[in-house]
Amino acid sequence: MDWRRAKSVLILAFLLLNVALGYQLWSSYGEGFSASADVNDLPPETLAVIQEKRISVQANIPAETPELRDLTYRAEAPLGSGERTMLETPVASKAVYNEKELRQALGGAIPDLAQYQFDQSVSRDGVDGVFVLYRMIDGRPMFDVKLELFYSNQRIVAYRQDRIELLPAEQSQKQEVLPATKAAASLIDRNYLPVGAVIKEIKLGYHHGQIFDSQTQVSAPSWRVLLEDGTAYYVYAISGEVVTGKEEGQ
Repeated sequence: MDWRRAKSVLILAFLLLNVALGYQLWSSYGEGFSASADVNDLPPETLAVIQEKRISVQANIPAETPELRDLTYRAEAPLGSGERTMLETPVASKAVYNEKELRQALGGAIPDLAQYQFDQSVSRDGVDGVFVLYRMIDGRPMFDVKLELFYSNQRIVAYRQDRIELLPAEQSQKQEVLPATKAAASLIDRNYLPVGAVIKEIKLGYHHGQIFDSQTQVSAPSWRVLLEDGTAYYVYAISGEVVTGKEEGQ
């Protein structure tokens, strides 16, 4: 065996490995840096209100500003009006934390289960509670279109589901959304948040807009600002209009 040649090959292999690992580390750092903004990126007047009202921003503030359009859809029934459907075979509640396991356990019982995604931030814990899943569109949640899984004694025993049909939206043009920092600032500056409020999460999705009839309506790109006590505020990501939501998960 040519040991000198083997040694050179090993040195070259380790060098290439170090280059690859270094690039991966640099890429991860760059993605992490651009994925979120800092609370200090808020305007000075907003920071002053935060200090005065003892508001805590514990949420990761997204830095993304994608171009999104309104969604038009038809609901099979008024959203949130459905009755609970009991499962013939209850399943272990821990399945909700594993998407593949959940689909295997309930995919045959719940229609279109794969189109919904679990949101732990708004789900109620306890002996008896509810897991909330949202209808997803291109990786973003529709905050009004839910699948609720009711559980008792660590078993999912029933569900309630909003089902929709997306409609063509040729007249809806894509527009760049407002930054999450502006959405948060609009809530804070306009005194929507109470003294001592804790902002737990800021997420981009869709929230209800214009209603054409009892079943057909528009869902607009919106920032959901979720407080630690469960109260949700929605800031339309195009117009900046604020909508106060009910307590999530109730």
